[in-house]
Amino acid sequence: MLTVAFESVLWTDERAVDLQRILEEDLHGRYARHLEPGPERDAAITALAVPPEDVLATVLAVADGVGPVAHAALRSLNDEWEVKRVVVLESARGQGVASMLMAEIEAIAARGGASRVILQTGDQQPEAVALYSKLGYTRIPVYEPYATAIPFSLCFEKRLR
Repeated sequence: MLTVAFESVLWTDERAVDLQRILEEDLHGRYARHLEPGPERDAAITALAVPPEDVLATVLAVADGVGPVAHAALRSLNDEWEVKRVVVLESARGQGVASMLMAEIEAIAARGGASRVILQTGDQQPEAVALYSKLGYTRIPVYEPYATAIPFSLCFEKRLR
């Protein structure tokens, strides 16, 4: 198992942005069929945008001698704590990093007073669905802004208390 330390950083931290970009490239490949230019694509891009002023926390998992290997963030969305941009580098997968990172994010939310965290993923991300299910997340109805803009979304919650 890879040993990591967690580091709280700004959403705009260069290392965080690099990991966000890796995730975006992966998602683009998975959802290219949904990305035809037009109003539906524009609505999806708007729904997925994370305004920096809404970010409550950004966390990197940093491995000794390797550097950042994973990223996750929390943002405020309609008075909820929403998990965003969870990504683990391929080289660090299968070593428990994602589970540890999610536990760190959940602890931050709980310390901030959240009774639950919510998240959105897509129908082409079976690894994410498996992870969230393993960690005790349960499916909830697709919420806005995704219900209208990205109807193939899968949404989850985890109660923290």
